[in-house]
Amino acid sequence: MKVARSVLYQQVAAELRRAIYSGVLGPGAQLPTEAQLMEDHGVSRNTVRLALGELVNEGLVSRTPRRGTVVRDRRPLLIYPQRELEPQPKGELREAFAYAVAQEGREPSQYIEVLTVSPVEEIASRLELAEGELAVVRRRLRFVDGQPYNTNDSYFPRDLVADSEIARPGDIARGANRVLEELGHAQVRVVDDIWARMPNQEEAERLQLELGTPVMVYVRVGYDRFDTPVRVAVSVLPADKHLIRYELDRR
Repeated sequence: MKVARSVLYQQVAAELRRAIYSGVLGPGAQLPTEAQLMEDHGVSRNTVRLALGELVNEGLVSRTPRRGTVVRDRRPLLIYPQRELEPQPKGELREAFAYAVAQEGREPSQYIEVLTVSPVEEIASRLELAEGELAVVRRRLRFVDGQPYNTNDSYFPRDLVADSEIARPGDIARGANRVLEELGHAQVRVVDDIWARMPNQEEAERLQLELGTPVMVYVRVGYDRFDTPVRVAVSVLPADKHLIRYELDRR
């Protein structure tokens, strides 16, 4: 009985996938050559290439001319959105992202650009800005252990933050959330929207994404005690580098 080529390449991909998930092939491990895979599985070169292409599209492996096909480092950054506004221990006042990364024993860093903009309708409506009102945006490319991990663009009503550190270039060691508190607009409620899509070209280049890697778009709107929106944060998170975990407890 002749086995369809589509089934054959899926079988080869499945075996390699199991080896990766089980740890037999760990991060940085080199997969067998195409010739070796052809011999091991009794399949054609085209079938092997289809199988490897599937693993590349899933973000499990990368292919380079010199090293061949290697397993990608897929250690995800664990994100707890519900913890962002929780008080930090005394002496640990840090920007929320930096604090979360450091808690995992990893090294955070970021590149920051601060602009005054007329935000697009999606942002303006979430901030409930009137027509013509401006926003300050802090655009950040965030790194973990020296590798680009995600982007975060945080928008604030300009009239609210114009005279604060939020509107100035550079890092805010204690975080913009703390500055909002000092301005009398602590966030007491947040609304999160999360969806998945493929990255655009700018995102793929900034985040150095492998071909076929999807991203999660995570939008958080923060409200003060007057139920006024004071921040819209838009994060683009490569799906192979992030795990978002929510915990609900009714006790």
